[in-house]
Amino acid sequence: MSHNTDHCSDEYETRRLQALSDYDILDTPEDPAFDEIVELLSLICETPIAVINFIDRDRQWFKSVKGLNVCETPLDVSICAHALLKPGLFVIPDTTQDSRFANNPLVTHDPHLRFYAGALLQSRDGYPLGTLCVLDYHPRELSERQRFALQALANQVMAHMELIQAHRKQTKLATTDQLTGLLNRRAFEQRLDQEVALIKRGGDPTALMLIDLDGFKTVNDTLGHHAGDQVIERFTELCRETFRQADVIARWGGDEFMVMLPKTNMAEAQRAAERLHQRLATTPMLKNSSPAFYSTASIGVCSLTSASNMDECLQRSDKLLYQAKAQGRNRTVCEAQ
Repeated sequence: MSHNTDHCSDEYETRRLQALSDYDILDTPEDPAFDEIVELLSLICETPIAVINFIDRDRQWFKSVKGLNVCETPLDVSICAHALLKPGLFVIPDTTQDSRFANNPLVTHDPHLRFYAGALLQSRDGYPLGTLCVLDYHPRELSERQRFALQALANQVMAHMELIQAHRKQTKLATTDQLTGLLNRRAFEQRLDQEVALIKRGGDPTALMLIDLDGFKTVNDTLGHHAGDQVIERFTELCRETFRQADVIARWGGDEFMVMLPKTNMAEAQRAAERLHQRLATTPMLKNSSPAFYSTASIGVCSLTSASNMDECLQRSDKLLYQAKAQGRNRTVCEAQ
């Protein structure tokens, strides 16, 4: 595939692929909004084939297809990959008369494609991600109106993708805590609800851990909120290092954190809590503070079972946390089995 000089650097291709990845579109299921666009384009351009496709690292992936029975092709036979190198519409009236495509297996063999017209699908910052294109089995041209429609509908594809992306970001903002990136309270409660439903259907018991950073108010009062934020962020990192990928960590409020440990009994949960205590004992929580500042945590651990309901679980973990504080902090109190 011949690249012009602007597009030949590995760095450019890395940035282009990152832009594509940011839309999170590859390998997504069918979407009626995209399917309608290819149907409409096929009608306007009077072509049997219309496609929305994206050019990945080593394949061309079809988001929506009319008239072809494929969902992806290798890049070396892709006509659309050439369109990425050209601004504006890319039109090949007769593929057999074009040296770049005359020997292409899609031209010389089934389905014997003879005509191609594609409009670039470009990211906001100008990276070509793929094309909206039409193809035919006969040589031909597009009228000015058809060319206009092709470009206008390509703009609609991108507008729809921007909308999906914005919606995804909005959802993320609504479910995550801004400072730590952890789930917020509302999102955690939803996840907890799902877990209780799974356990009721015969899933393994799950442990629930409520963690409170000891003496956090003092940090805010004596060193200021910026230091307090640093401690919260550092503690979040420790939690990510301590708990498994399957465990669900949330910022419950101020200096309180909630962790759900699926398929975990009390003994295993207690070991995880001990690992967290050990990490806290050896990890300074503030950068450049002299002397080094260490924090401790009080933890309450209860078990979710098929008899649990969410509110009652939260009350139990709260009670256990209170016991840990009453016993002198910097400790874990687990529910008696």
